[in-house]
Order: sequence, then structure tokens, then C-alpha cells
Amino acid sequence: MEPVQAALWVVILLVAMALVFDFMNGFHDAANSIATVVSTGVLKPSHAVLFAAFFNVAAVFVFHLSVAATVGKGIIEADMVGTHVVFGALVGAIVWNLITWYYGIPSSSSHALIGGLVGAGLAKGGFSALIASGILKTVAFIVISPLLGFLLGSMMMVIVAWIFRRSSPGNVDGLFRKLQLVSAGAYSLGHGGNDAQKTIGIIWLLLIATGYASVSDGVPPTWVIVSCYAAIGCGTMFGGWRIVKTMGQKITKLKPVGGFCAESGGAITLFVATVLGVPVSTTHTITGAIVGVGSTQRASAVRWGVAGNIIWAWFLTIPASALVAAVAYWISLQLY
Repeated sequence: MEPVQAALWVVILLVAMALVFDFMNGFHDAANSIATVVSTGVLKPSHAVLFAAFFNVAAVFVFHLSVAATVGKGIIEADMVGTHVVFGALVGAIVWNLITWYYGIPSSSSHALIGGLVGAGLAKGGFSALIASGILKTVAFIVISPLLGFLLGSMMMVIVAWIFRRSSPGNVDGLFRKLQLVSAGAYSLGHGGNDAQKTIGIIWLLLIATGYASVSDGVPPTWVIVSCYAAIGCGTMFGGWRIVKTMGQKITKLKPVGGFCAESGGAITLFVATVLGVPVSTTHTITGAIVGVGSTQRASAVRWGVAGNIIWAWFLTIPASALVAAVAYWISLQLY
């Protein structure tokens, strides 16, 4: 096979791997979009995943590609990227996603991808390959996004409780069963807007590195955008049911009013992060919001042991996926 043709097939394979990751991202993170609306009984699981998938894809018409630009141009120096680095990054992210999905741990697909890029970049060029500002901004939001979700979720719960303090529980429940459809749609929109762009970013990075796109291009090719949003939407349709149980039932018991407040707080956080171009974790965001809602009832309403295990997974995600990515980078050098 001619070298040029072989190189093209490598690019095609890596694009396919990226879309598989995007599908897994939707599959893994479907729990974030539908856990509250399913656990409160507002939607049946089969209806909830279709509902979430629709809004995941609709996000393509709402958000600019700020997050894709951060991932594509703000984590690793463009001249240090090659097919081996992208391969390592994708393997690191996919392996970590599979491990956390198997054990039902709601970890971050987004940070697994960032960790993969960091690990593969370090393996190739050391610290000089990394862009500190982009990495620090991403790492900072490991703390900021769940805290912001916590604050917004708890504040909304307090405000709603005060507004409806004289209403009967039955009337409140009926109203928020309807309103939760709005909040769930908004959260799914934010999920699609932030998460699909991360895969767009890594494919864009690959195309720039292999000469199929220019670093000066303002946006990636249209086929990349469409295929990534379609992949995450399809992944969401299949749902990560192991994680739905953890998110919707094990952290705290939610009613429709609590689900509305958690989803609304999470959606606002995702909208802000996406506009700022920060690749945040939808998992971190909704977990923080759910804990915030639960904590307004009483501290014992939150199962802190479960929340603690989730937090450990958050902080392990980037180093664990980086380590796997570095090993995968070295293996790829032996393969091709």
C-alpha cells in the first residue's frame, strides 16, 4: 500500500475511533440528562432517552464552537500533535469510560479525553507539548462546575420552597412534573452543546495535524460537526442504565420539584461554561446540583459515602486516562 494511502486509512480509523468515543460519551453521560426525570417518574426511561437525544442534537443550532476550539487548539501545541498522539488520547479516554461504566461510576468522559490528550502529549514532547492556560482552565472547572451546580441547585430549591410554601404538595408535584420537562430539555441541550464539541475538537486537531485542515481555519469541516452531534445523540438513545441508578437514586431521593431545581442549576452552569469555551464535565455539574438540592432538606438526605466515591473518580480521571494514553502512544509507535 502506498504511504499516502496508508496515512489516509490511519486518519479514517482515528476519526472512526473518535466517533465511537462520542457515542460512548452519549451512552455514558445519558444518565446525567435523564436520571432525575426518570427517578422522579416524570418520563419512562424509553421516552426519556429519546427526549434527551433530541435536545443533544438540537444543540448544534444553539451554541458556537468555543469548546471545540479549546480542545482542538488549546490543550496541546498544534505542531506536537500527530496520529500517534490522537490514538493514545482516544484509547486512554475510551478505556477509562469502559471501566467507570462497568462499575456504574459517573465519571467524566470530557476529562478522560483531556487526560488522554495530556498523557499522549507528555509521552511525545514532555511538558513543552502542553498549553498550560487551557489545561489549568479545564482543571479549575473540575471544582468550579460542581460547586456552581451545588449553589444554583440549592438556591433554586430554597427559592421555590419559599414561593410555594402555602401550596399543597399535590399541586406543587403536578406543576413541577410539567416544568421538569423544560428543565430536562435545557440540561440535555447544554449536555449536547458542551460534550459533542469535545469530539469535534479532537477530530479537528487530527485533521490539522495531518494536513486535511488548516490551523487558521475558524471552524472545522461541516461533516465533522454533523457526525459528532449525531453520534452523541445516538449514544444517548441507548442510555447508560448502570449510572442512571447511581445518579437518580443513590445520592439522594428526588421529587419533581427537586429534579427541576437540579436540572435547572446544572443547565445554567453548562450554558455559561459552553459560552466561555470551557470543556466541563456534565457529570460533575449535575452531581453537584443533585447534592445541593438534597442538602437543602437535611444533611442526612444526601448519601455522602456515594458522593465521596464519585468525587474520588473525578480526581482520578485525568491522571488515570493520561497514564493509559501514554502507554497507548508508545504501543502505537510499535504498530505503525
